[in-house]
This record gives sequence, structure tokens and C-alpha cells, in this order.
Amino acid sequence: MEMKDIRFFRETMRQMQRNLGWQWKNDAACCGITLAQCHALLELGKSGEIALVELASLLGLDASTLSRTIDGMVLAGLLERRANHQDRRYVKITLTEQGKEVYDRINRTYDDYYSQVFADIPPDKHGQILESMELLVNAIDGLHSDTCGQEGQSR
Repeated sequence: MEMKDIRFFRETMRQMQRNLGWQWKNDAACCGITLAQCHALLELGKSGEIALVELASLLGLDASTLSRTIDGMVLAGLLERRANHQDRRYVKITLTEQGKEVYDRINRTYDDYYSQVFADIPPDKHGQILESMELLVNAIDGLHSDTCGQEGQSR
């Protein structure tokens, strides 16, 4: 691919990241939680119940960092921790009823937002966008995250 195309792609990705970052930050704040809490809540809502270490892995965070985020959410009444009786280091996390309400509110907000986004795109292009986004996410997931200054990073 030509360098001008790579640079166009990079700029477009930065613009999308900025636009979506502001959207996520504003909407999470409207629900009374931080962006990190929002991401954790959405993963928990999809999973139903998950171990802290599994959630940390999904979010790409250190378990101790995530643990502090979870602590705040437990104190706020959004989550519940359950220790495994055979292995006390293994902690399961679930949404409380209040957490489920916030999860549902966040989903409704983003369902509405992305419905509006897709309303401005011709319907015959929707499948193309979804397929391209999946390819893009998979390609990015396949790369090492620490690529600064390392040309030709291999997979």
C-alpha cells in the first residue's frame, strides 16, 4: 500500500478515535461512571459472570489495576464479588440489579447513537462496513501493541 494511503488511513483512524472517545467519555459520565467502569460494565453485562483475571485479560489491563476499578463499582452498588470457596484468589464478578440498569441504559444510548450513524450510510453499504470493521479489528488484535519506533513489526 502506498505511504499516502497509509497516512490517510492513520489520520482517519485518529479522527474516528477522537470522535468516539469524546462520545464514550460523555455518555459514560452521563451514566455516573468513568470510561474504564463503562468498559468493564459492558463486558460484564455480556458475560453475566466472569472472573477478575478473565475480565482483565479481555480489557487488556493488569488485574491489580482493574481490581481498583471494580472496588469502586462494588462500593457504588453496581457489581458484586463472589469468592470461590475452593480457591480464594479466584473471584467472580457479576452485575447487581443497579448495575444491570446502568448496563441497559448504556446499551440503549449506543444502540440509538449507532442507529443514527447507520441511518446516514446507504443500506447497501452496511454489510461492507461491518465486514471491514471485523477485518480491521482482527488485524489490529494480531499485532503487538508496543510498536513505537519498531519498523516491520511481525505478528
